[in-house]
Amino acid sequence: MSAKQKILVVVESIDVEDSSGAKANLALITNLQSAGYQLKVLHYTRKDIQVSDVECVAVKENRRSLYFYLSRLERQIRYILKIKLSKPLENIFGFSFTLFNDRNSIVSALKDLDHSEFDLVLTLSQGGRFRPHHALLKLPHLHNKWMAYIHDPYPMHLYPEPYPWKEPGYKIKAEFMEEVSVKAAFHAFPSKLLMEWMGNYFEGFAKKGIVIPHQILEEQFQLEITSNYFDASNFNIVHSGNLLWGRDPKGLINGYLKFINNIPEAKDQSCMMFLGGKNHYTKQLLHYHEKYDTIYVSGNYVPFEETQYVQKNSAVNVILEAKAETSPFLPGKFPHCVLANKPILLLGPRVSESRRLLGEDYRFWSEIDSEEVIADLLGELYRDWKLKSGNLSLNRQDLKNYLSVDHLRSVVNTVFPKIEA
Repeated sequence: MSAKQKILVVVESIDVEDSSGAKANLALITNLQSAGYQLKVLHYTRKDIQVSDVECVAVKENRRSLYFYLSRLERQIRYILKIKLSKPLENIFGFSFTLFNDRNSIVSALKDLDHSEFDLVLTLSQGGRFRPHHALLKLPHLHNKWMAYIHDPYPMHLYPEPYPWKEPGYKIKAEFMEEVSVKAAFHAFPSKLLMEWMGNYFEGFAKKGIVIPHQILEEQFQLEITSNYFDASNFNIVHSGNLLWGRDPKGLINGYLKFINNIPEAKDQSCMMFLGGKNHYTKQLLHYHEKYDTIYVSGNYVPFEETQYVQKNSAVNVILEAKAETSPFLPGKFPHCVLANKPILLLGPRVSESRRLLGEDYRFWSEIDSEEVIADLLGELYRDWKLKSGNLSLNRQDLKNYLSVDHLRSVVNTVFPKIEA
């Protein structure tokens, strides 16, 4: 680049402890800066958070608007009178009064900027939250240089099995996504399969979509953490992150128990760990934790840096997806697992973005409920671990390259020549 292109990033949260989506967004922002772009980040975290060498501006919530007072009235009716109005209101308006107020707060902050100084405007979603996208729809003069990033399928009734359900106001939500697909000049997705999936429902995504995968942050793993539950000399198998409904760990746990039954010596040398806050499977996990000494469950949220340390110093990292025919998601922790450079035990559908990237011939893959296969794979990994004196590695430079700053730069640079004045 002869001169630094300037990108305005509009994002809901850049708090690394907020969610996997916020972590992914922060990694993308950091790597865009590392790629040589000049960034300004407008975020709605509503706390003072700074990113090294990046200008970050926290959007102030408008607490004097009609939507703000309506949202508080709805909340008081819910708390005091125990009457829940959110569903009937969303069936009428499509979204909550809180979202409308947040959208307008972001629009006001955007209007205060000199838009001519930005070459590209990038809005980042976070799961099913699209406040920045709602805001950009209100500023048509920016649509010619707007890139809308779609983190997950939306609305919820467009999720693949076993997740789809019809939210209140789902038709209006679909109309919103159709409008984004038409009016944004570019669309970015973390996975190729997700881009194709959403393109089946909204033609604009199929025509104007590009893939920008979740990013590796090279400065990760700088902190060493001493933990009373983690012994790095063991054959540790770790699953990090919340287990959403559908990501049933039963097959993994039973496979592990069969593995230590098949190889008794492994019982004293191994540990299966689940790190993450309370979730749909917490009760089930705690049952196993109480029954078996070699199964550890954190039960509560584990800080991001501690999780990364454990991932790097374990023998195996687990990616667990739902029982389904396809999984178009790229898990937010996929780059963390690649950077940790430990074998990934991938448990999920035959057709998934993770498997597409690892390769259909990747050895350590199974359906999530194939307990015998999981036991055999763990046995194979354990024998390799013993043979290599505990030094197992993933060794996938191709994946590190794909998730790198250099690849990000090459993809984003294809966009600028297409921006219409």
